[in-house]
Amino acid sequence: MPRLLRNFDSVPAVRRLGTVVGVWAHPDDEAYLSAGLMAAAVDAGNHVVCVTATRGEHGTSDPARWPPRRLAPARERELYASLAALGVHQHFWLPYEDGCCTTADSAEATRMVQQVLDDVRADTVVTFGPDGMTGHPDHIAVGRWATVAAGRARRRPRLLHAAKTIAWRESHTDLHRRVPVFGPDGPQAVEPSEVAFALRLCGAALDRKMTALIAHASQTADLMKAMGDAAYRGWVADEYFVEAPPDWTAANGDGEGAAAGAREVR
Repeated sequence: MPRLLRNFDSVPAVRRLGTVVGVWAHPDDEAYLSAGLMAAAVDAGNHVVCVTATRGEHGTSDPARWPPRRLAPARERELYASLAALGVHQHFWLPYEDGCCTTADSAEATRMVQQVLDDVRADTVVTFGPDGMTGHPDHIAVGRWATVAAGRARRRPRLLHAAKTIAWRESHTDLHRRVPVFGPDGPQAVEPSEVAFALRLCGAALDRKMTALIAHASQTADLMKAMGDAAYRGWVADEYFVEAPPDWTAANGDGEGAAAGAREVR
């Protein structure tokens, strides 16, 4: 595994990522899996763009209090506040309903993502791997769209899939049994040798990621309380990314189709 970059000391390594585009399913995915990377890239002078497929309007255990028409704009505001804390100022929405990405027209979705990658001249794309990190169907679908789009982009970017290592999973075994975010056994994990890029956050850098996560209060407040501050900080401090397998795009390709285009809102 490459040396973990600590507190963004390795500016050249981050700068080499160029224009970074994160493609995610719901508001808060970007903060959990790549807030450190986004902030590091911004600090290094890179252009950073975020794409979100849905408003996360069904992401609540209390739909009576938070019906979709109320939760969607709340989560939009949370996302903008979270990105602002990281210094990210360009964001695109895709027009999909939370929980319905698997039934969307994948060809259309892929073409919309590709449009963004081409328009911003993406050098690095960050998204979910084939397991979607948590196994969420929206995550898996969006990761597939982004992966196929990256393979078809005019300037083929480097493609990084968010991941967790076996060591990370083992270090949080007790926490995952107590608070089963991934299920009692934790997420799927990779060997250290598979990691292509990694960040370990502490001090002010971790504080910044925490600010981005706290902004997503509708999704993070209860989990922070359940885990406790120290455990939660340790849980989100490391970010790992693997190179997408060279044949993954071809194996998961989508058919051709027309797309109306992603909508930029900033």
